[in-house]
Amino acid sequence: MKSYPINIKPYGQRAVLMEWPNKVEESILEDILQFVECFKALNLPNWEMSAAYNSLTLVNFREEVDFENINELILECYSKRMDSKVKNERFLWKIPVCYNIDFGIDIEEVSKTLKLSVKELIELHTSFEYMVYGIGFLPGFMYLGGLPEALEIPRRKEPRLSVAKGSVGLASKQTGIYPQDSPGGWNIIGSCPIPIFNPKLEKPCFVNVGDKIQFYEISRAEYDLRKIEGEVGIYKPEKIALDA
Repeated sequence: MKSYPINIKPYGQRAVLMEWPNKVEESILEDILQFVECFKALNLPNWEMSAAYNSLTLVNFREEVDFENINELILECYSKRMDSKVKNERFLWKIPVCYNIDFGIDIEEVSKTLKLSVKELIELHTSFEYMVYGIGFLPGFMYLGGLPEALEIPRRKEPRLSVAKGSVGLASKQTGIYPQDSPGGWNIIGSCPIPIFNPKLEKPCFVNVGDKIQFYEISRAEYDLRKIEGEVGIYKPEKIALDA
């Protein structure tokens, strides 16, 4: 595994920010996740970590951080991360999307802008596996990288005040699913009928950073069925274990 120059700095009184090179690369995310497993293996109490793209935030939710001590510990852990025997389970999740015009309210405009037919747009969007680089903005909102260049499109000039829960959108080099109703400026091309985030569950979001997502097209009738299954909690998305 490749080593990277990392920058470590205080992030308030109870947190530390680790920064990798400012690039969006799977190898950088792999390195971050390897460090996370190594740090977890130390079994230090009161620490939580949040990874995204090329950074990792470490938060101590009980006490202020002694930066000099934690900086030394982080550097030592980073140097030993490849010796860690612990592997994080990671999965490819197959997620249904209905691209019907009732849901994909921007799909025709997007297809014209990108000079693709709607069919070509859907085929492209469903043929790639997207890396989960981060989860944020809203609880359960996945930032998915790996969008093919042919589907890259800027955010909408005027964001909407309300984007429906489940909406699947495109913005720049990313695609993603809105886990709840919210304002948003992404170009909406379809809708996912299953809940991505459920605060009532012990693990509210079934997806983790480092997992992958692949969408598959469903009809409007299947959308209605999957939505009911999701609402009553009987729908289980297909998952395939990835090599850690």
